[in-house]
Amino acid sequence: MVLEIAILQIKESKIDNFETDFRMASKYIASIPGYIKHSLHKCIEDDLKYVLQVQWQNLEDHTLGFRQSNVYQEWKELLHHYYEPFPIVEHFQEIEL
Repeated sequence: MVLEIAILQIKESKIDNFETDFRMASKYIASIPGYIKHSLHKCIEDDLKYVLQVQWQNLEDHTLGFRQSNVYQEWKELLHHYYEPFPIVEHFQEIEL
């Protein structure tokens, strides 16, 4: 399992519709083979900051399966205009303890 993490900083002038559009966009990411689940967390200290967590079966499910799909274009159209700066997306794997 791979965990994708993105810190999303939302433009103040666009904050009102972000969560609604994110809910709509969720169906796109959830439709991709290899997708497991995702969650969005709002920062308590900064109303314009969110953390997106997405679990994928493997890295390629995100980097190839999602980002090179037609539904990614729909995701981009709904969400990418909200971000400033554009988020850095990183991938993590769990360490068994």
